[in-house]
Amino acid sequence: MSEKTYCVTVFGKAGCDKCKVLQKRLDDILAKPEWSDFEKAYADVETEDGLVAFCRAECVNPARVPGFVVSRRDPVSGHYQLVLNPEPGKDAPVLKKAGLYTYIGLQTDYTDDGQGVITPRMITTTLEAARKASAA
Repeated sequence: MSEKTYCVTVFGKAGCDKCKVLQKRLDDILAKPEWSDFEKAYADVETEDGLVAFCRAECVNPARVPGFVVSRRDPVSGHYQLVLNPEPGKDAPVLKKAGLYTYIGLQTDYTDDGQGVITPRMITTTLEAARKASAA
């Protein structure tokens, strides 16, 4: 990985159409100059390395893949650390029930309310929340 401030780790699996859609939406967003401090990593939860990354995140429900978490690079160690959610449990209108609790991130909400969709607006809202939480 490069020296970007933030890393968005996407959890998905091979052959998953929703995983492909999330990655494409995230790629399109991160290609814009205003998101140049973010990079993307991918973890296939059906591989050993992907499953280890998924388990270390400790907060995404396996039945709600695809999803992602946001990490911030520690300037001293150079390692990425998950960004804590400063308001766990707060119901964000844009994220609905897709927002994670402990860390900043999203997971797919397959209920009638969420309809299994992670929108570009949900993604940008989450990235903005990571910046805000890191600045606090």
